[in-house]
Amino acid sequence: MKVARYNFNVKPKKPNAAFMWITKHFAGYPLLKKHKFECEYVNMEGIKPPYFLLANHASEMDFRILYGAIKPLNMNYVVAIDAMHDNTITLMRLAGGICKRKFIQDFQLIKHMKYCAEHYKNPICIYPEARYSFDGTQSYLTPAVGKMAKYLKLPVVLIMSYGNFIANPQWNKDKFRPVPVKGKLVCIATADEVDELSADELNRRIKENFVYDDFRYQYDNKIKIDFKERARGLHRILYQCCECETEHEMYSEGSTLECKHCGKKWKMTEYGRLEAHDGETRFAHIPDWFKWERENVRREVESGSYCIEDEIEVHTLPKNKFFAQGKGKFRQDVTGTHFWCNAYGKPFEMHLAPSQLESVHIEFGYRDKKGKKTFGDCLDISNNDDSFWLHPVNRRDVIMKISFATEELYRISREKIRGESNK
Repeated sequence: MKVARYNFNVKPKKPNAAFMWITKHFAGYPLLKKHKFECEYVNMEGIKPPYFLLANHASEMDFRILYGAIKPLNMNYVVAIDAMHDNTITLMRLAGGICKRKFIQDFQLIKHMKYCAEHYKNPICIYPEARYSFDGTQSYLTPAVGKMAKYLKLPVVLIMSYGNFIANPQWNKDKFRPVPVKGKLVCIATADEVDELSADELNRRIKENFVYDDFRYQYDNKIKIDFKERARGLHRILYQCCECETEHEMYSEGSTLECKHCGKKWKMTEYGRLEAHDGETRFAHIPDWFKWERENVRREVESGSYCIEDEIEVHTLPKNKFFAQGKGKFRQDVTGTHFWCNAYGKPFEMHLAPSQLESVHIEFGYRDKKGKKTFGDCLDISNNDDSFWLHPVNRRDVIMKISFATEELYRISREKIRGESNK
């Protein structure tokens, strides 16, 4: 079966001024006004485009915040192929989008970014986390960002947003909450500093400044969210009970999170804190519970006991249309990430060693906006030609754990490689 695949060699376009004016004034700025958006500017004196712009990835309001912060500029930005699919390739290219597949090495992408900087003189934007935050704090940052900055030879600027996540968290995104949103645009390295500093030093500066915690922002600023369903979906990220340590028996609805195994319940307050119905509240701050789960997964990986396997439903996204590929099998253990399925009528399998997969893209309740089909919770693993969307069939709430494990497997493999090279 022949299928059309995205041509990543096609050069990105300069953002269309008329299209962007309409988009920003009708789909961008009004929502920012509703959320009382304000932006602070730090070390930006004399910094003009092109510059390398790194943004935190918190909710579907991200792009609006970007344009509000760099107003009245347009930009070229890196965008995943599923976003190209959702919003149509034509419109995303008109907006200056540079398409890529998530978590694969893509040297053509870097060339396209360089081309835009040299020919269009726009800010060149990436989301270095490469996916939305799940707990309102920063996610994994690839060390390749420092090398990117060295190659582009541009000032490095960060745009950090606050309130963005709690307004529309990924595990409960049916409705935007009326939360005040702030941004901070800060230059962390001038072009001269980028030339002088090593990639490691640039990564250190990025990591030091790329810090946010939206639940802390909410609590410290006493931002009240009285949305009655504010805890619904929270079990998708808090999948392990911190009381009895049972996994995948957590449930949530309304403002309540509950473990069906031991019966412990917590209320999510209007200020984003957790309070146990009875007894001790071990984790009042949601990111602390989230971090505890990751540490548990790390111990499993380090001990060699980690393993998740399940039957999967498979869809592929070679370009701008999803193709159903039927059932397959998924397994992730300390040897890496593996899946088997049929693809376009032929047997297909992918085996990625821990050192080959830095992180994995996951989605809660993913809905194909074009095909009007719901895949449910799924993970997306790509090669250069295709993106495979894998939906676990029998096991509930496992994709967050798979995400943790992917990053821990990669971390341990890189530490082992560095240790061997230092001998």
